[in-house]
Amino acid sequence: MGVMTSEVSIDGDLRTFVESSRFGREGAVITDLDGTAVHEFEGRVVIPDAVSHGLKHLRDLGRPVILNTLRFPLNVIRTFGQEWYAITNAPLPLISLNGSLMGYLHETGEGEIAFDEIKAFPLEASEIDEVLTGIQGLVSDGIDDLIVFYYPRDWTQGELIWTPAPERIAAIQAKYRSATAVVSTSVAELGETLHAQDICMMLLLINAEEDRLMAYQHAKRSNFVTHKGVDKLSGTQTLASLLGIDLAHAVGAGDTPMDSFLRGVGLAVQVGDLALEYKGHLATIKVRDSLELGALLFRLAELQRRAQL
Repeated sequence: MGVMTSEVSIDGDLRTFVESSRFGREGAVITDLDGTAVHEFEGRVVIPDAVSHGLKHLRDLGRPVILNTLRFPLNVIRTFGQEWYAITNAPLPLISLNGSLMGYLHETGEGEIAFDEIKAFPLEASEIDEVLTGIQGLVSDGIDDLIVFYYPRDWTQGELIWTPAPERIAAIQAKYRSATAVVSTSVAELGETLHAQDICMMLLLINAEEDRLMAYQHAKRSNFVTHKGVDKLSGTQTLASLLGIDLAHAVGAGDTPMDSFLRGVGLAVQVGDLALEYKGHLATIKVRDSLELGALLFRLAELQRRAQL
């Protein structure tokens, strides 16, 4: 369990960051969602008021707010798209699928939230084939308790799931309600489906004994697959360059080892109990939960407002 930063230390680090950085001119706030800026309450994923208020104050000061998440755009839209959009009431930058798809959430004329892509890094054909080789090896050896999630570049398709066991379709549908469809085909047919379109990310979940998995180079119990070199940090660097943001003067908040973008920002905020290796270039602060993150963001906005007077 990590050690939380004291309130006095947090305030001092925030003051130093505002005074020594160009956050007010070139920075932004980049935040992960699950476990960081949102939490689950009574079965519903919500944005705490403390977080939305803190982000809104920073946005009012002209600092961009960027979401950086493993979630796919359609899921973000369906779960809390309206709430996030309300924070800015302007197109909201989104880095999704572990840095492989980025764009803006925006409101349509009908009042719905939609996604406009500005950059994508889909898997190459050889990378898809590498995954398929591992899947075929598992299936051929009788390991059929695996599922493959795949996320097309066409965000309207959402999340698609493949299983080699047709009798498990109903159970998988019941467990993963966010999925657009669950299908069962041969591995060859799965390959045809994947190669017929751009795929941004795949996820393999395998329930098998460790000694059986060790025989397959590409088979991990939980394995996110994106184009080589693509992750939350690379996606953040790409979007920052497009938006004219200097990451060295930005704030990042995350809670797991997947949040690699924390090592690219000036001020890294680690949320929760995990001891993450990522450190900010100027400072690193640790808080307990999303409520404390909200308080930190609100205080940052207050200090920045004073600095601009």
